[in-house]
Amino acid sequence: MTTVRKPPPPRMAFISPFTKRVINPLTRRVATRLPGFGIISCQGRKSGKTYRTPMNVFQDGGDWIFALTYGSDVSWVKNVLASGEAVLEVGGRTIRLTEPEVFVDPKRRLMPPPVRFFLGLMRVSEFMRMRPARPEPDVL
Repeated sequence: MTTVRKPPPPRMAFISPFTKRVINPLTRRVATRLPGFGIISCQGRKSGKTYRTPMNVFQDGGDWIFALTYGSDVSWVKNVLASGEAVLEVGGRTIRLTEPEVFVDPKRRLMPPPVRFFLGLMRVSEFMRMRPARPEPDVL
């Protein structure tokens, strides 16, 4: 049996409560217009409430890659994994995403070089990949 070791927590994990209450409300106002940022919306798995979280997000082919700067043990990640979907607002577009997959990449290979450097300083090695949802077929 193989044991999967969880990576060490990112250096910034301790400020997550402050970020959630102070920084995120400010960042939501501009995140969809900044390169490398977007807002992910998901339903709370217990409350059913819609949550909007500013995120570092980059495209890899047709997929979207989120840098989990506070690790994978945060509410929005748990909510997305539970529901299997989310909505991403980025660059003036709204994209429905599905098939969430959390993965570890200590070398941060899918990130642009300057971002890779800063994520390395923060010890970020967990990411989430999501794919655009297929269009719903028309029902007659």
